[in-house]
Amino acid sequence: MRAGGLAVAAVLAIGIAPGTAAAAPTNPSDSQIAGAESARDQAAAAVGAISAQLAAAQASADAAHQQAQIALQDYEDKQAAAEQAQADSTAAVAASDAADAARDQGQDAVDEFARSSYMGGTTSPGFASLITSGSPSEFIERAALLEAAGAGRSDVLTELTVLQGQAEDAETQAAGALATATTLQAEAEQSLASAQSQESSARAQADTISAQSADLQAQLTSAQQTLYGLQGAREAARQQAAAAAAAAAAVPTRRAPVVSAPSSSSPSSSSSSSSSGGGSSSGGGSSAPVAPAPSGGSAGAPSASAAATAISAARSQLGVLYSWGGGNASGPTYGISPDTSVYGFDCSGLMEYAYAQAGIRVGGTSRDQWWNNRNKQVDAADLQPGDMMFWASGSAYSSIYHVAIYIGGNQMIEAPDRGQKVMVSRVRFGGDYFGAVRPSA
Repeated sequence: MRAGGLAVAAVLAIGIAPGTAAAAPTNPSDSQIAGAESARDQAAAAVGAISAQLAAAQASADAAHQQAQIALQDYEDKQAAAEQAQADSTAAVAASDAADAARDQGQDAVDEFARSSYMGGTTSPGFASLITSGSPSEFIERAALLEAAGAGRSDVLTELTVLQGQAEDAETQAAGALATATTLQAEAEQSLASAQSQESSARAQADTISAQSADLQAQLTSAQQTLYGLQGAREAARQQAAAAAAAAAAVPTRRAPVVSAPSSSSPSSSSSSSSSGGGSSSGGGSSAPVAPAPSGGSAGAPSASAAATAISAARSQLGVLYSWGGGNASGPTYGISPDTSVYGFDCSGLMEYAYAQAGIRVGGTSRDQWWNNRNKQVDAADLQPGDMMFWASGSAYSSIYHVAIYIGGNQMIEAPDRGQKVMVSRVRFGGDYFGAVRPSA
């Protein structure tokens, strides 16, 4: 097919001079042309027929990805709670150990008292002091000392009882904290497994859709090229036949030849016109996106320096790969499976890093970033550089799945999705736009 196209092009470029012998190009039959047109029409019909199915499948894949983002945040929240519970358990165990040590010391004091009483032969030293004193005054003096000592032994026993109770309470608290940590860790692992499953499913759906679309488009392109090639060969054969007929009819004479007006037709106009409309959907586009109606923002004026620092930090990461679950206040990290080998940011990780450089802790997940700044909301028409924009699958903040930082001029910086990099994008207002907040206010 490629060789045939080159041959047609050569014929059209060189032309046929009178009296020059040249092989006539093959003129496709009407049935060949009709067959190619039918194949092209069938391929176009297949693309059209499946386009709605592909659109629905793409919407399903997008929704699955959004739910995976939400499930990922569930995991991160539960993991943080599990880590706090583990820390509480460790502290409780340390307190239990300290209480046990104190109780052992109290027990040692009681044991010493019992030992000394046994060695003295009685637990009532008052009688012994009576029979061994040399005078009534010495007996009174000894009695006073023994009374004080007896009170001290009573205090030791009381303290031992308290220490025993404290040790038991500390052990109970330690066991409870450990049980809580274990439960939360199990819940976190379940959330992670769910998030990973949903993300893997979303990616598989997207890959399947992309492959199907590419295959059908390739079939259509091939059918179009076949048709265009046959049409070009027919046009070349027609032009050569016309030139040969004109050469045969020419009579040698010295009179000025009659020259026909040049044809104004363009052989490849149909091909060029069919391939020039592909960018119409994205051409133009200079108008600003339509912002939703004001909802009553409550944020004050932004801190210009904090916003500028956050934007600068976000800009410094342009070109860094998207990594699911990646990034934190310190910078890019390896993500969570299936992105454990991808070093980069997800959308909320990029925001956490950007504002951490301005000394502002916005939170680690996109919904936390909204919740922590819910009292600093901004209407879409009042966006200022540094404001954070959010998108959600529902009306509750817990359905937030994406966040970006507004940089002015209807542009924002975001970590969009897998296979992409941190980039500058045009702002998007649509049915899933949730709102904006101003962390620097």
